[in-house]
Amino acid sequence: MDKRIRSLACGLLAASALVAPQAALARPASSVEARLDRLEAELTALRGDLAQSRSEAAAATRRAEAAEARANLAEAQGAAAVQRVAALETKPAPAPAAPADGFRSGNTTIRLGGYVKLLATSTHYSDGEVATNSLGRDFYLPQTIPTGGQASAHDTDFTAKQSRFWLNLDSSVAGHALKGYLEFDFQTSPGTQGSQRTTNGYNPALRRAYMQLDRWTFGQDWTTFQYTGALPESTDYVGGAEGTVFVRQPLIRYSAPLGTGTTLHASLENPESGTASLGSPTLAENGDDRLPDFAVRLAHTGKRGELSLAALGRQVRVENAGISAQTSGWGVSAGGKLFLNDDKTGDVRVMVTYGRNIGRYVGLNFAPDAVYVPATNSLESATVLAAIGAVRVPLAPGLRANLMGSYQSVDYSDALSAASLASFNKRAWSAAANLFYSPVKNIDLGIEYRHGERKLVGGADGTTDRLEVAAKYSF
Repeated sequence: MDKRIRSLACGLLAASALVAPQAALARPASSVEARLDRLEAELTALRGDLAQSRSEAAAATRRAEAAEARANLAEAQGAAAVQRVAALETKPAPAPAAPADGFRSGNTTIRLGGYVKLLATSTHYSDGEVATNSLGRDFYLPQTIPTGGQASAHDTDFTAKQSRFWLNLDSSVAGHALKGYLEFDFQTSPGTQGSQRTTNGYNPALRRAYMQLDRWTFGQDWTTFQYTGALPESTDYVGGAEGTVFVRQPLIRYSAPLGTGTTLHASLENPESGTASLGSPTLAENGDDRLPDFAVRLAHTGKRGELSLAALGRQVRVENAGISAQTSGWGVSAGGKLFLNDDKTGDVRVMVTYGRNIGRYVGLNFAPDAVYVPATNSLESATVLAAIGAVRVPLAPGLRANLMGSYQSVDYSDALSAASLASFNKRAWSAAANLFYSPVKNIDLGIEYRHGERKLVGGADGTTDRLEVAAKYSF
């Protein structure tokens, strides 16, 4: 106990002794000390209570201040969040990222492509000459090889008709993949063409124009019956025409994936019958067909190659002066490609096709779809066997060689006499070799030599030898 408290206590005791001297004298000294100890203990307890009260009050104050601070912070954060939400609501949506190539129109990405190609040919015909400005002068077409023992001819031509342009359209609509494709060149346009003497102006010719919605294709495309992977790399427009399935036409196609790398395609396609009349091989497009052609193809692509199995069913029909004749047609085709290296720059490719009354699908109508016999108002069959094969060999960076061969044979109905078919195509074949060099990525320079032969049912035949040089810029 400090001195001030002790002095205060002694003073109180002395005052009490003056008031009641006898009581004071009666108390012993030890009693005074005991009372002082009790007072000291009580004061100590009071101090402890006071300190605890102050500590609790300070803690309560701190808690209240912290709660107020948290409330202020939450209010500030809430206001900031509201401001951020408002900013997002009023901020315009970001523009779609620009495509790596092409350009965007609305929700559609549009890409341009194609190539510019110059082809120079020097051709020798053993038995006659092919008319100028005709398709047989622009590319190898076996049915135009002259036959019959006429004087030989030699012609040189330059053309850029095969230059090609395409548009590729790609959209996403309500979660569906929507694609479109438009392609044209100047090679096969009907109508008036330009003159080689002056401007060499040629009209655009539609090649392909289709749209794809998920698994459906609507429009003009390669026929489902064709395996385009069998077409060899060639300076020529087709590259072995007599042995290949080669048709572009309007169709409706459904493509169903069956597993990794395997797809089943089924289609209804534009019908057309190119028939010949007995005694004349000239083909007529009748336009009298009523049922669409039906094609189905199973395609598989793997690490080492490709495989294609296709079938075709159709009706061939003609109508003259209200009298009609019709027959059925069918075909099967198997093709494939085997890669020779991991880079897939070398390969072996092949396609074999067999069928009855499918002439327009094989070899650009080398054989008629059927032969019309006016006397009996009937259509007699023409059966074709065709094959094409090619080997592509890489020689050095940017340098490769291609070897190819192509063949078609036609058998006509036994009901038709050989004499009436004498001028009809019986057989054709060709072989070619070329060398391609790409000095830079988009440039292909090629030189090719081709020998072809054509034979008629009556025995007449003819040959052609062609040397051609091509320069192509792809973009």
